[in-house]
Amino acid sequence: MSSKRDFYEILGVSKSASADEIKKAYRKVAMQYHPDRNPNDKSAEDKFKEAAEAYEVLSDTDKRARYDRFGHQGVGSSAASGGGYGGGMRMEDIFSNFGDIFSDLGGSPFESFFGGGSRGGQRQRGSRGSNLRIKIALTYKEMVEGVQKKLKVKKYVDCNTCNGSGAKDSTSYSTCTTCNGQGYVRRVTNTFLGQMATQAVCPSCSGEGRSITQRCVACKGDGRIYGEEAITIDIPAGVSKDLQLSMSGKGNAGERGGPAGDLLIQIEEETNEHLKRDGNNVVYDLYISFADAALGTSVEVPTIDGKAKIKIKPGTQAGEIFRLKGKGFPNLNAYGKGDQLIQVNIWTPKELTKEETALLEKMRQMKNFHPHPGKNEKGFMDRMRDYFGG
Repeated sequence: MSSKRDFYEILGVSKSASADEIKKAYRKVAMQYHPDRNPNDKSAEDKFKEAAEAYEVLSDTDKRARYDRFGHQGVGSSAASGGGYGGGMRMEDIFSNFGDIFSDLGGSPFESFFGGGSRGGQRQRGSRGSNLRIKIALTYKEMVEGVQKKLKVKKYVDCNTCNGSGAKDSTSYSTCTTCNGQGYVRRVTNTFLGQMATQAVCPSCSGEGRSITQRCVACKGDGRIYGEEAITIDIPAGVSKDLQLSMSGKGNAGERGGPAGDLLIQIEEETNEHLKRDGNNVVYDLYISFADAALGTSVEVPTIDGKAKIKIKPGTQAGEIFRLKGKGFPNLNAYGKGDQLIQVNIWTPKELTKEETALLEKMRQMKNFHPHPGKNEKGFMDRMRDYFGG
């Protein structure tokens, strides 16, 4: 079970909270634990990052839906070691991605952080890279046990020649004339309530406060090139088809040193030769002969992690279902596992020899071979209701 706190609890909102309520709650928590208000306080900094992590998920409709359904695993909080949310978030990423919700505070003492200002001489760099989507097909065994995948992903990566700056060298810059090196522009508008000050990232330099005079030859000033990166992805046990995991900052690199986008991982299932998945249960169709059904036998059946032997009692009827407890798929973010359900099918031969035909004709006249179901015999729907708790 994950030890991470619930995102709704972190922001102090209910699961039915609107987007506006979530935004206001994040603003309140972020201001409370802001580094400027809590200098050299590691605990406050961790809570500030924690709030940003919660807001990043709950402010995004798709991520919020996955979180509501699958919890932290659904948004990759523990599915991506070293690249997930929270612990992998940098302060500059938080200010770059979420600073706009504070821009209406105007003369706030924190405007140096939010809305494109600077801290310690650092300004927003470049623009954020786009998200990248990939598909990973998993076997049933990998889905049950969890697996680590090492992939080479083709995408935009930082240019090694200029270290992502886009400039030829450290002298190839000039101060932006639009914002005079501030990285943001302020506007004062008159309203019936009085003057209101707002600020936004400078449109000319994208918040950098400077412009490139000579571009890097390798990337032509973009700060990134098309290449590939080796990425390790930890897939948790219990994932299912169409589940989407994400790794923060592992998508396409941003322009001129901007933060990278996210890597979105779509889970697909490889076809199993013998088994079929039904929720957390796995289903197997067992075919046995009429003689085995009448006399009873022991048979070996395939399972997700190997094989298992089951006993067929004498007089087994077609359609009966045997259950192997705990041989299905685990619940994602919860305890318990599904079962393997084995449905018995009586194999009827399609071609018979003269000797076989004569033998069956003789058996057809015998009393015990005439169907006579008792009151306790259950039909297919009744058996399915029993096994699935209907």
